[in-house]
Amino acid sequence: MTYDYDLFVIGGGSGGVRAARVAAGDAGAKVALAEEDRYGGTCVIRGCVPKKLMVFASGYSETVPAAAAYGWDAQIGGFDWPKFRGKLHGELDRLEGVYRKLLANSGVTTYDARATVKDAHTVTLSTGQDITAKTILLATGGRPVVPDVPGADHAITSNDVFHLDALPRKMLIVGGGYIACEFAGVMNGLGVDTHLWYRGAQVLRGFDEEARSLIVEGMAARGVNVVTGLNVAAIAKDGGGLIVTGTDGEDQAFDTVMFATGRRPNTDGMGLDAAGVDLGPKGQVAVSELSQSSVPSIYAIGDVTDRVNLTPVAIREGMAFVETVFKDTPTPVDHDLIPTAVFTQPEFGTVGLSEEDAARQEPIEVYATSFRPMNVSFIDGAHKVLMKLIVSQKTRVVLGCHIVGDGAGEMIQLAGIAVKMGATKEDFDRVCAVHPTAAEELVTMKTPVRTT
Repeated sequence: MTYDYDLFVIGGGSGGVRAARVAAGDAGAKVALAEEDRYGGTCVIRGCVPKKLMVFASGYSETVPAAAAYGWDAQIGGFDWPKFRGKLHGELDRLEGVYRKLLANSGVTTYDARATVKDAHTVTLSTGQDITAKTILLATGGRPVVPDVPGADHAITSNDVFHLDALPRKMLIVGGGYIACEFAGVMNGLGVDTHLWYRGAQVLRGFDEEARSLIVEGMAARGVNVVTGLNVAAIAKDGGGLIVTGTDGEDQAFDTVMFATGRRPNTDGMGLDAAGVDLGPKGQVAVSELSQSSVPSIYAIGDVTDRVNLTPVAIREGMAFVETVFKDTPTPVDHDLIPTAVFTQPEFGTVGLSEEDAARQEPIEVYATSFRPMNVSFIDGAHKVLMKLIVSQKTRVVLGCHIVGDGAGEMIQLAGIAVKMGATKEDFDRVCAVHPTAAEELVTMKTPVRTT
């Protein structure tokens, strides 16, 4: 059978774009891609990139007081949100143009339209056009979930925060994951009276307990009002603001409420059920280790599969898909020991097992130290760094590495190489320290603080 294309990609995010342009440019396939919104996807347009730029902007509120402590005659005025927002949107426009150019230069045909799956080899565009392809790749990502509470439509999500007309004076962020905690730090740093409510006992569930406790301590020290064991029961308009009723029955007034209560794969209305594609309980596309769905000609990568929802993972899955389908080299993606950073304030970098997960798996030794870093020697306040290694008693292999403090994301990228290679505690010990740095503690901790 003759098809219009060898590959049709649905979704113009990081994973979909990488798969499309490599399949076309390197493998010589005839490729098309459809995107209903903006090219770049969640990461570039409404996630990692704009968020990190906001993290940078918010960090300057601490810079001037720090400079003054070091002897500079420094002052800072108010934050100009419209000016920043204009620059932010300009940068996102530039990056979207880069993505479009990469596709065009690779020979990928693009459709600015919504695409749904008609059958195993056919997609239907919102223009009404049917297009056939030998292989279909789903790379539609995910979207924020808004809880079903009265007045939830008065709230925003992380998708909307970059488009605010003005910064609120007082803001409630609902959720306890990394998105909620990151934006709590950002808004606080920009001068917003920031409150975070989380229904559970502690935020950042699933991460190392000692690390997340230190992060919350640092957030509170910087001015974020973190309340656990509390959720939103209802939201009501009150003039230009909002009245939020908590599950404790109390009412509080806020200018803005943002839900950061999880994400869901974008598969609604895609026609996948009718096409025979198996979906999981969250709506995620069920795939094999080679990213193949229950329909052999349909594959899926990235957040729509709900495996490891990180941009670099989606890109790797896209590359592996091309190797598997177009280069005849079946290539599963290794989802173990993926380093990641959480851009809270303080910052968090982590790879491998938490102390709690490791202890459930086998006997371990814990090497950890927490201290005030050298760069805040002259500065008042609770600024602490955590360096932590989890080590197998039996093999001496480092099972996990956790860093809290400035530059944690940069440090964990490099530490992740050693952990991925299976380095032992003695391998770390053989490395000469770089002094004076915070990271030198990773190679100078000689005695475990706990053995379990």
